[in-house]
Amino acid sequence: MSTQLRVAMAQLNFLVGDIPGNTEKIIVAACKARDEEQADILVCSELALSGYPPEDLLLRPSLETRIEKALLALKVQVQGITLVVGYPAHKNGQLYNHAAVIRDGVVLFEYSKQCLPNYQVFDERRYFSPGEQPGVFEYKGYKVGLSICEDIWHRAPVEQLKAQGVNLVLSLNASPFHQGKVKERLEVVRACAQACAAPVFYVNQVGAQDELVFDGGSMVVNGEGSLCYLAAHFEESLSYTDVDLWEGRVNPVEPSAIMPDDEDSLYSALVLGVRDYVHKNGFKGVVLGLSGGIDSALTAAIAVDALGADKVEVVMMPFRYTSSMSVEDAERQAQLMGVKYSAISIEPIYDTFMSQLSDRFQGLNADTTEENLQARCRGVLLMAISNKTGSLVLTTGNKSEVAVGYSTLYGDMAGGFDVLKDVSKTWVYRLASYRNQRSVIIPQRVIDRAPSAELAPNQTDQDSLPDYDVLDEILALYIEQDFSADAIIALGFAPEVVNRVIRLVDINEYKRRQAAIGPRVTQRGFGRDRRYPITSGWRAGE
Repeated sequence: MSTQLRVAMAQLNFLVGDIPGNTEKIIVAACKARDEEQADILVCSELALSGYPPEDLLLRPSLETRIEKALLALKVQVQGITLVVGYPAHKNGQLYNHAAVIRDGVVLFEYSKQCLPNYQVFDERRYFSPGEQPGVFEYKGYKVGLSICEDIWHRAPVEQLKAQGVNLVLSLNASPFHQGKVKERLEVVRACAQACAAPVFYVNQVGAQDELVFDGGSMVVNGEGSLCYLAAHFEESLSYTDVDLWEGRVNPVEPSAIMPDDEDSLYSALVLGVRDYVHKNGFKGVVLGLSGGIDSALTAAIAVDALGADKVEVVMMPFRYTSSMSVEDAERQAQLMGVKYSAISIEPIYDTFMSQLSDRFQGLNADTTEENLQARCRGVLLMAISNKTGSLVLTTGNKSEVAVGYSTLYGDMAGGFDVLKDVSKTWVYRLASYRNQRSVIIPQRVIDRAPSAELAPNQTDQDSLPDYDVLDEILALYIEQDFSADAIIALGFAPEVVNRVIRLVDINEYKRRQAAIGPRVTQRGFGRDRRYPITSGWRAGE
């Protein structure tokens, strides 16, 4: 009996809840792998049939029936190749994060995920029961281990595979991206391979689902821990690697992709996040306010790279405080990108509002109310265009602004998707410069000038906020690493600055609850993995 095995890794972009569509993608991939490359095994990602994360779709009564139909289709239509596929499975009144090994209509082996993550963006214990049995089955006289995502991040399941003396490990994953995740993931796979002294085939999902971005980057690591093959990040692929089950030697059929650097991976994650959100939700395109500032400039660039210039519309909405530089730079960028551009003054709209409010405001001094009204005029215009055209409004707030509430509810926060929601201001500048290295589509003046909301004469962001270099460090420590105020101050930051920033973060939770979602690209973004009460007596300190 031959010891040679050709394994196909199906790094596919599934749509959550589209069980028939996901099943068809798997069938097409399996038949292609069998017919074009004579693959022995096709390995799919975690919960491939339902897509990941299915969330409360797992509670729907018809889920079991739909999955059964999908499995039947796989058994009937996929012949001549072994299929390893993940799906939610009902067993004895419990629901499991499950995988099956199917060959010519027969289920050869089944495995249920043992380690259910329940932290950050994960809440699998809400739905699933943990498996209890090791995932080891016999194939061509050799032992093959099955693992599902979180399992290889924990010692016990890996020790089970090691104790069984597996010759090969197949790992099904839906591992979302955040900055630094690519290297973290590689180290975990290496540790598993070295512990088992066997090659690990790590298959990851690709594509975006609401806030989460799955970057792919499927890989093969040999028993010594060396990376032998790396699939492309942020795109679908069907890749093949030969493995000798006896010797443990692996031989990829094609060259590896290049490991992306920090700027490339972050920018690509944002592009994929926009593309999938727009396409999967059926929007005709996007529209955004292009102010001549850095945030809207980068958002527009990402949108064009995600969707194409013909699907992007930008609107300049000047007011009496808008500088001629902003108008010129917005129009110039629109020309460089080749997008639809229009300018609509908010002056008459604002004046009408103020006229109607004049009796109510009589005797009261001007304050941020008038500034917020400008932003709300712009929000109304963008939402009207969205309603009329079927395009999604992209908001442009970055993580630094979202954190401290430097934004206007129903104004610049009005819209359906915030591309930069988890991107700090310092990273906004880095990404703008990175994008211009490929081709200049953001005027250099936009990058060089001091940031300003231009809601008052001669206004800059630093009139209200600390320098972004300082602000972003404090925010990263407080939001992403859970440092206390005292711990941050101990690192040398001014106490008054730290306490003010933390207070702003805490009191603006109510705004963030009403904000558009956006791609999560850090270890803790605002959204599903940071849940703080709006009404709270907690005070910053220790």
